[in-house]
Amino acid sequence: MYHIDSDAKIGNNLKIGPYTCIYDNVEIGDNCEIGNNVTIFPGARIGDGVKIFPGAVIAGVPQDLKFKGEDTLAIIGNGTTIRECATVNRGTASKGETRVGENCLIMAYTHIAHDCRIGNGVIISNATQLAGEVIVDDCAVIGGGSLVHQFCHLGKNIMLQGGALVNKDIPPFVKAAREPISYVGLNTVGMHRHGFSPERIQIITEVYRILYLSDLNVTNAIRQIRENIEPSETRDEILSFVENSQRGIIRSAF
Repeated sequence: MYHIDSDAKIGNNLKIGPYTCIYDNVEIGDNCEIGNNVTIFPGARIGDGVKIFPGAVIAGVPQDLKFKGEDTLAIIGNGTTIRECATVNRGTASKGETRVGENCLIMAYTHIAHDCRIGNGVIISNATQLAGEVIVDDCAVIGGGSLVHQFCHLGKNIMLQGGALVNKDIPPFVKAAREPISYVGLNTVGMHRHGFSPERIQIITEVYRILYLSDLNVTNAIRQIRENIEPSETRDEILSFVENSQRGIIRSAF
């Protein structure tokens, strides 16, 4: 009823539905549930406790004309759920792997392109499309139907509006919405859910007040943040993200 290549490495206590195909050069951990009509191509590395729903395709060949058949991977972390008809392509020579972290929820019809790097605890809602080499940091929440341009970086604990068109980097801990995509506030609900202390939230509030609500350009805002806010891991994490942004950060809606 299903096909497993003899060279595939399969863990213990797997449940595999009818008409699923698992090819060679695949490794699957223990206690996974793989539904009907799933295709797992060579290069897939699937951790323990992963759930893959019907119609999903893991480690498909990248949709990139530069891909020349190199030996690359698509890695799915422990405890992640991949819903119906989602696709995760494997990497190219650029990064060598596409990686989805642990305990993520990748909802139906989502596409994760070559060389993307998805952190832990990320939620990507239905029909979202991530282009090549997108980075999504831990605990980000991406609304359904969003389109993310190649090479964009979405920071930790962000909340992204459904249907968003993202062509700039989104710094950590913020809410992003509107068209064009813009800063609309802090993801305070997400921060509370993840146990941020009031002191940490206050630091984040002060940093973004200067960065987005002071009418300063980015360079001058960074200078003022360094001068007026005491150094801390949280302050420096935000500054590092902004200073290292390759595409530039989203601007304020206000």
